Amino acid sequence: MKLGIVIYSDHPETVWNAFRLANFSLNKKDEVKVFLMAKGVEAESLSNKQFNILDQMRKFLDTNGTLLACGTCIEIRKKDSTELCPMSNMGDLYNIIKESDKLISF
Repeated sequence: MKLGIVIYSDHPETVWNAFRLANFSLNKKDEVKVFLMAKGVEAESLSNKQFNILDQMRKFLDTNGTLLACGTCIEIRKKDSTELCPMSNMGDLYNIIKESDKLISF
């Protein structure tokens, strides 16, 4: 299955669970693409003792997940593109939506 996940939350537990699902799906041999949008582009700064989001994000990339982030949303926050928050655009989000068998958002 091709799974698309859009994360627009900045709630640590929600983002953590979204990446847990993404990693679980990769382990089931699904193709998974995550797009960070709006407050979701803050994901890498949300990690805490209880919800280690950074660990989940790194695991996702290490197991060949695709991670993209809204460039406009990054710029609004005066942030730079990073490995865990790579700048992309609406065309990339559109392609994820178009190519996915299932699309979910958090």
